[in-house]
Amino acid sequence: MLLQIPQVLSPDQVAQLRARIDAAAWIDGNATSGYQSAQAKRNEQLPEESPVAREAGEAVVAALGRSPLFVSAALPSRVFPPLFNRYGEGMAFDNHVDSALTLFLTDPGQYDGGELVIEDTYGTQQVKLPAGDLILYPATSLHRVLPITRGARVSSFFWIQSMVRDDAQRTLLFDLDMAIIRLTRQDPKAAPLVSLTGVYHNLLRMWATP
Repeated sequence: MLLQIPQVLSPDQVAQLRARIDAAAWIDGNATSGYQSAQAKRNEQLPEESPVAREAGEAVVAALGRSPLFVSAALPSRVFPPLFNRYGEGMAFDNHVDSALTLFLTDPGQYDGGELVIEDTYGTQQVKLPAGDLILYPATSLHRVLPITRGARVSSFFWIQSMVRDDAQRTLLFDLDMAIIRLTRQDPKAAPLVSLTGVYHNLLRMWATP
């Protein structure tokens, strides 16, 4: 599933977060890379042990917990500490497989290039979202960040461990949950709601990893 989750952070929250992390000390992004990634990655990163990175990461995780759309789509059992990267002019990240979520922290008009290109069974998608929006995609997807030609792109990236490991099963559960929500808004007393909700929870119990 490839899904845009809008306004995980409000404009004010993005501004506050950026004020903290922009003033921090950034390092070469390859400080945490393995051999293969080091050949492909050209960017900067906040050190994982940085107090600013930890505080900013906690703010991101808290915001995710307030997003019903994220919870429905990801069904998270664990969210790993978010990391933060920055791409300046000429920086890019060639094809790789790692994180499954990217939270954009720079408005698209402030930089050129820097699109997140994701390749999977649904084809190839170029993603460049408003600041505060998040893109969720399978961790097995091949993806890359195109070179920046103007400005800078700042984002948070991280991994989750879902209660349901299979992407196709998560997609079915998400579609069912969205249908239940739409039906509830149309007619909260509709008789099928109890049955549909029961089907959802039974499937979740069946597919969830112990």
